[in-house]
Amino acid sequence: MRAWVVEGSGAPEEVLRLTGRDAPDPGEGTFSMEVGAVGVGLPDVFMCRGVYPLGPSEGSFTLGQEVCGTVVEAGDGVALEPGQRVMAVTSFQTGDGGFAERCLGLGASAFTVPDSMDDAAAAGFLIPYHTAWIGLVRRGGLAPAETLLVLGAAGGTGAAACSLGAARGARVIGVAGGPERCEVAAAFGAHQTVDHRAGDIAAAVMDLTDGRGVNVVYDPVGGDAYTAASRCVARDARIVLIGFASGEWAPVNVRHMVQRNYSVVGAIPSRYSRQERLADHAELSALWDAGSIRSVVTATYPFEELPEAMSALESRKVIGRVVLNVGG
Repeated sequence: MRAWVVEGSGAPEEVLRLTGRDAPDPGEGTFSMEVGAVGVGLPDVFMCRGVYPLGPSEGSFTLGQEVCGTVVEAGDGVALEPGQRVMAVTSFQTGDGGFAERCLGLGASAFTVPDSMDDAAAAGFLIPYHTAWIGLVRRGGLAPAETLLVLGAAGGTGAAACSLGAARGARVIGVAGGPERCEVAAAFGAHQTVDHRAGDIAAAVMDLTDGRGVNVVYDPVGGDAYTAASRCVARDARIVLIGFASGEWAPVNVRHMVQRNYSVVGAIPSRYSRQERLADHAELSALWDAGSIRSVVTATYPFEELPEAMSALESRKVIGRVVLNVGG
């Protein structure tokens, strides 16, 4: 099979090689699959650069965390059938990720694909929307009519939070950089937007909320954006930490938390049971079928153009979720 392999650490265009390698065999808890499409995310860029804590640590390896495709063979303990179409998180931590014509999927993170969802949409659905559900519903406790502030609202993760927050009946304020990205955030469900390039985030949000602040903050950005968001929260607010797209984790100030009476929580889907994840997926699939949430995929690249896709993502030349079309 053809596969993109990372050799060394550095910029994606410097360390990625398209080569031939044997298709991986499934072991306990995994399954082999023919890849139709695979999501491309900032964690993949960070793994190329050797700065992502969950990636392979040595040798050459294939990345690609989120895929849609067809089951070829299931390993022990995996209740999937050959020919079944699924979306899944891959075994990228062992170097058998989805930037290949075949990969290994994790049985515990494989889910059915709604009939109305194509491969590209499915390859950009699982991680953004499951993370948004865990963050907003399970950890953030977002209630209808509450105000939700989404940082990085034009990125794939943020766009999913805007869409899900609006579907749950919240008032959504999206933070993005520049008028074009603010328009994208609005298209995904943000009722109001804040351009962080135009001034102080906190001041703008407090103005939009008549000084009340927001009830929930969804933060996949970290760094200075987190600090600004922490200055515009209401009493009893919840700040949900998702990631560090800025390159810096949120600098949580415990003293400020206590003085302002808000809480900070982390959110990651992998800490939940299979039964809980299946329940979440059923809820999300129902919202998809009802047309209440939409695909966050905005750019699709051919398989041979992975380095270009990752470079465009890292330089923020693309908006929303990026997907690599593997199966043609």
